[in-house]
Formats: sequence, structure tokens, C-alpha cells
Amino acid sequence: MNETMVCAVGNVATQPVFRHLANGASARFRLAVTARYWDREKSNWTDGHTNFFTVWANRQLATNVSGSLALGDPVVVQGRLKVRTDVREGQSWTSADIDAVAIGHDLSRGTAAFRRTGRAENSASPPQPEPNWETPEGESAGEAAGEPAAPVSAQRPEPAAAV
Repeated sequence: MNETMVCAVGNVATQPVFRHLANGASARFRLAVTARYWDREKSNWTDGHTNFFTVWANRQLATNVSGSLALGDPVVVQGRLKVRTDVREGQSWTSADIDAVAIGHDLSRGTAAFRRTGRAENSASPPQPEPNWETPEGESAGEAAGEPAAPVSAQRPEPAAAV
């Protein structure tokens, strides 16, 4: 599938809104991305045009956004760009949305402390046993498939025991 992936660096322009929907968690916020350039005449940095994007996050990313982002935070957003045109009350409106894949604080403008979230266990499916990777004694994996035996140095090492 052809998609336009973008990476936008800007500031959270609205407080993130979190919702529990039928198909999972969802969060959205507006992202302000302002171009800056060096003005030689004034000898300082000047703000250029500001673009606004609506950023959509789903499932675990939405939950993490609601607990991590606040109005004004500098962020980096990566995701799929979707440009929509609507007609509202006789006027044509164009909006640019980003369906986020990853969102993080912009560490070039501050620090952050990462905390890993716990994953929800799926109780519907029982744990799957580890597959038996051992070859029956006296037979190499290649011989079992009808291939000539490989030299010992080319065979796969035994998996290490879990600690």
C-alpha cells in the first residue's frame, strides 16, 4: 500500500483528548509546526509560517499519549499523512491529519524520563509452549529434510536457557 509517511517536529497546541471507543483507546491533539529562519538584516531568528496538524493516536499509543503529553510540550511525531477536504456550511475546508505511529518528546529542547508500561495479558489464549528445536539424536536437521549433513561448525548452536 502506498502511504505518505511524515515526521513532524513541533509543539502540542491543544491538550490531548483521550477516549475509550468500541475498537480501543484513541487520543488526538493539535500539533503546531513553525518554520524558523535566520534574518540577516535583524541578525536573529524569526518565526515563519505555522502549520497545524491533527494528530491521532490509537490503542497503547493513545494511552501513553494521555499520560505523557501536555499543552506546549515539544514533540516529534511520525505517522501517515492524510489530507482531507470538507464542505461545511457552504465553505471548503482542508485539514491535514497525522495517523501517528510513534510520538516522543523532542530531546533537543529538554529532557524526559522514560517509563515502560506494562502490557495487558491476553487471558483468552493459553501460553504457547516453546518449540522443540532439537534434532533427534543421530540425525542432523539437513538429513531429516533429505539434505547431506552439514559440518559441525555450520550447525546452529543450542538455545540458551532463559534466566
